[in-house]
Amino acid sequence: MDDTKTRILSATMKAVRQYGLEGARVQNISGLAWISPGAMYRYFKSKDELLAACFTYVDQQAAAIFEDLRFSPMAMRTDPMGVVKDLWLPYFRFWVAHPDETVFYHRFRDSAAFPRFYKSYNVSHFQAFGGMVRAFMNTFPGLRRINQDVLWLHVLTSTVMYAKYVVEGLLPNSQETEDTVFQFLSVGLSGCLRPGQAESGR
Repeated sequence: MDDTKTRILSATMKAVRQYGLEGARVQNISGLAWISPGAMYRYFKSKDELLAACFTYVDQQAAAIFEDLRFSPMAMRTDPMGVVKDLWLPYFRFWVAHPDETVFYHRFRDSAAFPRFYKSYNVSHFQAFGGMVRAFMNTFPGLRRINQDVLWLHVLTSTVMYAKYVVEGLLPNSQETEDTVFQFLSVGLSGCLRPGQAESGR
């Protein structure tokens, strides 16, 4: 991606964190990006287009985390919640390490514009994550009884929410916070990931 475009996206997320979605203006965004307001319009025709580009940019970064993660099929059977935590923790830590992106992501997802934007959103960059989900569903059929949209929306969106609490100082950035947040998020999964419910012969 063009360096100037990346700088604009980063400046936009910083401005949204400082001023909110409504308060982030072309003037303060361009100032943070060290370009003129007019130059911004050569890259993005409207604020809506800019916000959508920011969401896609950071969403792709977050999804890329799962591309580098691996887990053992044997470990998935013997310690499924341990495997889930090993996959979840880098995702949570990504958001904690990127405060501007985290606050922006949470605010944009919570905005009135998001449902309309998401209807035509391409989530193909989450293929690696989808592959992991399918592997768990094949091993633990109990997962198929859960509404998948509700389940993963709960896990992924709530993870960002708790990370936002950390970057805003409402929760400490500590192992205790990580352990407690994971415990809360995993309650709905634990009943479906018991070793005894794993399919045999796979």
